[in-house]
Amino acid sequence: MRIAPIDRPPTLKARIASWMMKRQLGKVITPARVVYNRVPVAYDVAYALLKVTQKGRLQVDTSLRLLVQTWAAMVNSCHFCVDIAKAQAVMEGIGLDKFNDLPSWRTSTLFSERERAALAYVEEATRNKTVADATFETLRKHFSDREIVEITYLNAIENFYNLINIPLQIEASDGLCAIQQQRRA
Repeated sequence: MRIAPIDRPPTLKARIASWMMKRQLGKVITPARVVYNRVPVAYDVAYALLKVTQKGRLQVDTSLRLLVQTWAAMVNSCHFCVDIAKAQAVMEGIGLDKFNDLPSWRTSTLFSERERAALAYVEEATRNKTVADATFETLRKHFSDREIVEITYLNAIENFYNLINIPLQIEASDGLCAIQQQRRA
């Protein structure tokens, strides 16, 4: 990590957010301690993005949402983001088999053609910032226009977080998935 965490939140809003994180996730996440405690207005941005992706606000189901975000994080090698996405999957009662098999999504029997279309699109957009017409047409066979926009938006959000964490070397897992697995056991 390039910048030391600040463990004492500087504002009331940051203290409340830290308390909520600790309650929900089991600890205050490293990005909050490194980034948000230095730039408290970033809590507002993170909360706004979180609200958009909450259950019931998107047509894309929670499992696919988390797979898309996890794959983008894996493509970018953001280990923290992979960990938090897996923790969210555990919190939602979604098994981790597909998440653990994401590197093999092209050949794994665990993934549907619909999921493969979304993962191919996310991978290509993450790596190239554009996608081939063929990739987009495959996506279109499985998703409505709204769902395509949602998948694109989810990928952009994940890349946004990755571009904060990776340059600051906030790359290590916070052990959030393990915490959630212990809670559910």
